Amino acid sequence: MNLPTKYKFLFYLQGIILLFLLTSCSPGHQKKGNTHPHRQVTEETLIHTNQYLVEKDKERIRQYIKRHGWHMQETGTGLWYEIYYHGNGPKVTSGKTVTIRYTVSLLDGTVCYTSDNSGPKTFIAGHGGVPAGLEQGILMLRLHDKARFILPPLLAYGIPGDHNKIPPRSVIVYDMEIMDIK
Repeated sequence: MNLPTKYKFLFYLQGIILLFLLTSCSPGHQKKGNTHPHRQVTEETLIHTNQYLVEKDKERIRQYIKRHGWHMQETGTGLWYEIYYHGNGPKVTSGKTVTIRYTVSLLDGTVCYTSDNSGPKTFIAGHGGVPAGLEQGILMLRLHDKARFILPPLLAYGIPGDHNKIPPRSVIVYDMEIMDIK
């Protein structure tokens, strides 16, 4: 997998946290009578765990796309996208203030957030404050484009989720339209 450095770090961190949660405690913290030997976490184990989780996420995403009959493409970082309506305005560029109408949902169809309830979202493209996958996707669009993005956990809210409506390790789907660029 050929990911940019910041995504490699997130990928590695995700594995560390997951393995920490999945492995037994150190011998000094085990309950008396626990016969499980201490498991040593190695970099190789983290890499294999992450590869397994990434492949599981990809398969879930592929099945979701197939069920919906969408024609999506995948970027090198794992973002899935489909621009299903092409606007005719200027392209989004880093540093521009972008306003979007959106719906964010989980693969099971649960709607987490929508601009119908919360109002349009405004942010500066390329400056953070939104999930990495949304940052990547936004920079592919023009004014009035409508697109779908599917963000695996690494490009969404990662292991912890958003501590509100998006659960831990969730794949999220953005259906959105670029309303304004300034």
